[in-house]
Amino acid sequence: MRALAYSGAFAVAAAALTHSASAEEREAWRLFVADHTEAVVHAIDSATGEKLDSFTLSSPATLFGSESGRTVFAVQRDGNLVSAISSGIAVDDHGDHGDLEVAEPKLLEPTIAGERPVHFVEHHGDLAVFFDGEGVARVFPERSVIDGKPQIREVKTEAPHHGVAISYGEHVVVSFPNKEDPTKNPDGVRILDASGSQIGAETECPGLHGEASSGNILAIACQTGLLLVKGTSGAPTIEHLAYSDDLPRDTKISTLLGGHGLQYFLGNFGASAVVVVDPQDEESFRLVELPTRRVHFAVDPVRVKFAYVFTEDGNLHQVNVLSARIAKSIRLTEPYSMDGHWSDPRPRVAVAGDEIFVTDPLKGSIHVVDAETFEKSREIATAGRPFNIVAVGGSGTVHD
Repeated sequence: MRALAYSGAFAVAAAALTHSASAEEREAWRLFVADHTEAVVHAIDSATGEKLDSFTLSSPATLFGSESGRTVFAVQRDGNLVSAISSGIAVDDHGDHGDLEVAEPKLLEPTIAGERPVHFVEHHGDLAVFFDGEGVARVFPERSVIDGKPQIREVKTEAPHHGVAISYGEHVVVSFPNKEDPTKNPDGVRILDASGSQIGAETECPGLHGEASSGNILAIACQTGLLLVKGTSGAPTIEHLAYSDDLPRDTKISTLLGGHGLQYFLGNFGASAVVVVDPQDEESFRLVELPTRRVHFAVDPVRVKFAYVFTEDGNLHQVNVLSARIAKSIRLTEPYSMDGHWSDPRPRVAVAGDEIFVTDPLKGSIHVVDAETFEKSREIATAGRPFNIVAVGGSGTVHD
């Protein structure tokens, strides 16, 4: 598994966490929590548990934090809107240190409208939202949203479908629908240039669902394996990484996360397992069996060899991605059965600095686990049913 050099504002923030803070050093982390039932997002100070503000939306939302941490996007599938929230935290990279600026969180205008937004993907500061009800992706730079003037490029496909688009410089990698039944998962992807013209042939990816970036590789999950998208200039290239023969048959990855600091991917694989994927290794796929069915998982951007998986028995597991083994486990909640509808309220996991946060929707609280000791340290009470959670923040120098 290859180590990566950190880059960007949060790289400086992560590096700063390993040094003792001087009088000028400050650390700030915030949680953004979407309610499962109500159309609202709460901004919470992670250190104190204090609610900083609440933002009313058009429908319950799925949350995505930008790579810079400056923006949290609330994708409202049933409300046909994507709203942007300024996190109020910015870490400006100055090479050997970062400058930390902290302000109040706020809801930004305008919103980005479209029929049934679902997949939201960021790649190097460019954001893409695929609107399933239209078969259209809307691509825009984060900076333009912060400035209040989204510079939107529309990418149209031939039919509405559960699709995805990823901005890749001037190019866009976009799914094309299942040719026999667009209601099924896409059949593959094509690459479009700045004018919208297709570059090269389509690449098959049956049952396409799930994508993530780690280092210089973008991975897209298929029924047959992963598509690995690479390229630093010009049109990106795509190669296929087939599932290894020792993996269980008749299953596939459908959710992917990308590693930080180490180049790897973590994906689901069947109801009771996750798989660690190292594209550079001869043994590219290593299965991690879980004691019960998986509910949610997250990677640690600071302690880069660890990821966390919450299972339906109420336990949070620390997974060592180097050994592909469960290292520690802790019981946090009552059981949350995976029987029932896929969107029922169940815990979600996020990592902020030296703490891991797990929502407990039915109890109306957030459990806080010390990432070093892997012991529960406290609990944050919230209103309603806390569900999707995003953590943003970092450390840096504060100037008077």
